[in-house]
Amino acid sequence: MSLVLLTACSQKKAELTSGINPDNLDKTANPVENFYQYSCGGWMANHPLDAEHARYGTFDKLYEDNQEQMKSLIDSLAAAQNEKGSIADKIATLYNVGMDTVTIEKQGAEPIKPFMQEIAGFKTRDELIKALPELHHQGAYPFFVLFSEADMSNAAMQIGWIYQTGLGMGDRDYYLKDENKDIRKAYMELLNKQFSNSGYPELVTIPANVLAEMVMSTETKIAKAQIDKLLLRNPMETFHKMSLADAEKDAPNIHYGNYFKSLGLEIDTFNNAMPTYMKAVSDLLSTENIENLKAYYAWQVINGSAAYLSEDFVNANFAFYGTTMSGVTQQRPRWKRVQNAVNGAMGEAVGQMYVAKYFPQTAKDRMITLVNNLKEAFAQRISDATWMEQQTKDLAHEKLNAILVKVGYPDKWRDYSNLEIKNDSYLANIIRSNTFDMDYMLSKINKPTDKSEWGMTPQTVNAYYNPTTNEICFPAGILQPPFFDMNADDAANYGAIGVVIGHEMTHGFDDQGRQYDKDGNLNNWWLESDADNFKNNAQVLVDWFNGIKVLDDPETYGNGAYTLGENIADNGGLHISYKAMQIAKDNGQINKGEMDGFTPEQRFFLAYANVWASNITKEQIINLTNNDVHSLGKWRVNGTLPHITEFIDAFNIQEDNAMWLAPEKRAKLW
Repeated sequence: MSLVLLTACSQKKAELTSGINPDNLDKTANPVENFYQYSCGGWMANHPLDAEHARYGTFDKLYEDNQEQMKSLIDSLAAAQNEKGSIADKIATLYNVGMDTVTIEKQGAEPIKPFMQEIAGFKTRDELIKALPELHHQGAYPFFVLFSEADMSNAAMQIGWIYQTGLGMGDRDYYLKDENKDIRKAYMELLNKQFSNSGYPELVTIPANVLAEMVMSTETKIAKAQIDKLLLRNPMETFHKMSLADAEKDAPNIHYGNYFKSLGLEIDTFNNAMPTYMKAVSDLLSTENIENLKAYYAWQVINGSAAYLSEDFVNANFAFYGTTMSGVTQQRPRWKRVQNAVNGAMGEAVGQMYVAKYFPQTAKDRMITLVNNLKEAFAQRISDATWMEQQTKDLAHEKLNAILVKVGYPDKWRDYSNLEIKNDSYLANIIRSNTFDMDYMLSKINKPTDKSEWGMTPQTVNAYYNPTTNEICFPAGILQPPFFDMNADDAANYGAIGVVIGHEMTHGFDDQGRQYDKDGNLNNWWLESDADNFKNNAQVLVDWFNGIKVLDDPETYGNGAYTLGENIADNGGLHISYKAMQIAKDNGQINKGEMDGFTPEQRFFLAYANVWASNITKEQIINLTNNDVHSLGKWRVNGTLPHITEFIDAFNIQEDNAMWLAPEKRAKLW
């Protein structure tokens, strides 16, 4: 089995670096006791947390570097005379409108005034119900959201999905758990402040503090009805394909038929992802005090618009979502925030400029080669798995072989010609962009799934696996050091981007992804005994990460069940990429000797760990532990590596070392 060199064939081995920057290490730490500190301590010391970030790590640094690259592109457009109506003109206009703080401050709450007046004027429940599709169309989402997604019984087709949303604090636990009472108090202050800023209290002659209480009461009822995030991790729990007639009968006050028609849709069946929740929403629409519902609607508009309004809105928003929730004390520079808005509105257009300047075809070709190497190694891991029967292995091989690989940028670009950008108000442009995106998304419903479409823009510093299309995607934004270094020996590249590739592949076979077949359909293709073995092995990771204390005060532990999919993917990604590296090493494609004092195996694990180097606030530790499906960076190293026998061997870790885990306690999956 032959693996092709990631680096250029013309490069000589002597020209390659080790891929390990000694400045990133903390050699005062002992790798067998705290590998995270040893491999990342130097980087963390050299990149202290600033007031602008709740967390600053290698991902964040690369994101900021990309921001600077895109700034030069957008600034050049913003200063130029562009053809009216061209994509360059639209990017420049939106950016310039967002940067025009004089006009934005002068407008104050005016851009949301028509919405406040309309909501304040509602007299009946029917008017409130009829307003739902209009609000959703414009980007405000009381109660639920409609989107297009694959029919999980026939993934080749798209259907409409109705999904729960509508909580200002995001997760239901913030409303229901006693430990979050201080956050609820701060949220009440935000509600009070923003209602005062909006002018809505004067329209309904209800004080802002009373409106705040009304919204909190309604959102708490919504929170109690919503499905817990752990349950939502099981795709079987969120696929309930229903006829329109059955849905209307189950939740009559939603008026689904009228809702869909108002959005220009003719729908007979759709996925009602949370039917019990939607029944509760239907009941709430008929029983909740009408002024409470109006206040809730008004708040959805205010909160969704705050970032695009005057500084009194922006500052109140930041005080809660930035400082209280994440521990950030300084607002990001305006150009970064506006640039993010441009990316949100015309991401692929900006991405097309980005890849033309910063991502050569050679890099794309080399990544495709590396992906194929990882697929080959994963196939060996499947064949060697002792806990699976051959029947399940055969189907796993079929699914692996069918994975669609997307690297760098899409083969065809999105058309923005119908997006209207004008020099009126920042918010008005964002609403038109929201409407444009909603129309684009709705146009896919009841159409064949377009597998050429990308779920991330090319400039994104991330990667993903989509189970319904069985695809892995690696945008150009992540294909740079420290993830991908064409000047480094491949041991480090396999430890960094190689593990990222293996991670995304493994998502097709984690506790969620394994429930989909090679065609993306929700289908149990496992022998029962193999499924039981998988669950038992996965439970090892659940228990292990549950036992990790991530914070002493307040005492906070990891959530092994919520982060299971990502922890499985890290575990699998390490095993698969290490296997690929060993094959490459055996084929003479990797320097077998020490470089900068480290063996290829050690360089592999050091490069992996350095990907997760970061500094983080206490508030963000709590926030991410509660809401992020990924374990914290420190524990993606110190929590994941003890389960990797090859790591134990590479650093000669012994039973009395902190990084040791007995072989019988290590998770055995991919």
